[in-house]
Amino acid sequence: MYLNESVFSLVLTLHSLELPETNIYPALIFGVVTYLFILLCNLTIIITICLNRNLHKPMYILLLNLPINDAMGATSLFPQLLYSIWSQDRSISYSACLLQGFFVHLNGGASYLILTAMAYDRFIAICCPLRYGAIMTTNNLVKIITGLWLFNFAAIIVVFCLLIPYRICQTHMTDLVCYKTALMKLLCDGTEVNNIYGLCCIIFYHGLSLSVVAFTYIHILITCVSNKQSDAKIKALQTCGTHLVVFLFLEFNTLFPLLAHRSESVPAHLRRVFSISNFIFPPLVNPLVYGFKTKEIRQKILTCFKNKISSV
Repeated sequence: MYLNESVFSLVLTLHSLELPETNIYPALIFGVVTYLFILLCNLTIIITICLNRNLHKPMYILLLNLPINDAMGATSLFPQLLYSIWSQDRSISYSACLLQGFFVHLNGGASYLILTAMAYDRFIAICCPLRYGAIMTTNNLVKIITGLWLFNFAAIIVVFCLLIPYRICQTHMTDLVCYKTALMKLLCDGTEVNNIYGLCCIIFYHGLSLSVVAFTYIHILITCVSNKQSDAKIKALQTCGTHLVVFLFLEFNTLFPLLAHRSESVPAHLRRVFSISNFIFPPLVNPLVYGFKTKEIRQKILTCFKNKISSV
């Protein structure tokens, strides 16, 4: 093991954006508009849930964590990316790269844990409705939310603490974002422990979420099929369908880059495109799906919008 005394003073170079000079300003404008739209959509959901007491229910309190996490994920990428487009400077300090990587992975891990907790909430609400109030109490809800964030924070911080003690042999990054896999390629040695821990994290996050979602949705489907009340059945399927769409979208956006990074047969430009797709599409799609597909949230947003128009 080699300890690099001046590791935090190192300046790394992220992979070039390869933008022609004529496309710099259009790309900058597009990036700024996309980032602002992401913040607008997610902040709308956050404010709507926070300001309406009717939405202060376990389902919506759990949902509140999703736009907060999506806004954090987008913010971990866009400011640095937009600065790079404007300045055409792809350099970043090692400490800043570690910080970006930490929030990038924190965002990814939290997405899985939040959606897993939401699947459990829907399972209790639909399959055990009489016990829902006793199980999803305020105290238990606080424990679930606090527990998932603390666990995720601890798991991700260990990922980056394992990188710090080792010597760096190169400063050119092969990716557009400071992913752990890209940072590991800079190390001279010590990748075995990092690989093992990283693989354990992937298995845990994906295994836990897939297992819980599969278990809960099978039971929800059985309950809905046996339920003779058509209105309740349709409402349950709509709520769960929204959650399932978001979850499957996250799985596709996460698994492909993970597999692509470990396969040399996947074109490099395709790997880089998918490496930033996680910070664009889920933060855009999630609030739109929940905002327009969830009746209660949609009604509150439309009511607020109508009130603003009438007061002008």
